[in-house]
Amino acid sequence: MSEQLKGKVAVVTGAASGIGLAAVEMLLKNECTVVMVDRNADALEELTAKLGEKAVPQVTDLLDFDSCNAMVPEILEKVGQIDILYCNAGAYIGGDIWETDPASIDRMVNLNINAVMKNINAVVPHMMERKSGDIIVTNSIAGHYPAYWEPVYSASKWAITSFMQGIRRQMIPYGVKVAQVSPGPVISALLADWPEENLRKAKEAGALMDPEEVAEALEFMLTRKRGVTVRDVIIMPTAFERM
Repeated sequence: MSEQLKGKVAVVTGAASGIGLAAVEMLLKNECTVVMVDRNADALEELTAKLGEKAVPQVTDLLDFDSCNAMVPEILEKVGQIDILYCNAGAYIGGDIWETDPASIDRMVNLNINAVMKNINAVVPHMMERKSGDIIVTNSIAGHYPAYWEPVYSASKWAITSFMQGIRRQMIPYGVKVAQVSPGPVISALLADWPEENLRKAKEAGALMDPEEVAEALEFMLTRKRGVTVRDVIIMPTAFERM
């Protein structure tokens, strides 16, 4: 357990599974109060009952304009403050651009870019007033080079890389640390779009990693001294670049 995190209030989006759930469990072990944000109310009810009173459910549909806008005010009403915002929720589209339908593009851009920007827009006045806070986004290794097999997804992550670097500089005078963690392929629901054969080959080759690996990187980032920001951690399966 880290003394730096003890007693803090963290918010995790996409918290009901995958990287989000692993992050929730890590933060709870560090004695944080964790607001679990997800649109799946049943999953949140089951998980918060299992995880204990420091796990607080917040049912929010980030793709719904009103629900997304209400998220931060509702959380502040429940827990009073937000020390850590971890924007983890996201969607994935792979494959050739001509095989992608416009509705899927809209959904992914809205979740991977617009919702992140709106969540951060809503929380920064609170953190600026308190002169403290941490904002971290789940980016992707695809946000650092043009991944030709997933150009729409990659483009959304490049956009967030640019956004986070701009926000990081804006927040420096206010004591708010801003960063992103950029994983390679992680075993999660996000890979449901992968062809089954590709998924099987990646698992057999050791080119996928568990969500807990990302949560450990997140813990490292959050426990640095206030004068140090780890602005991005690229973490990938060792065999990834052989694929």
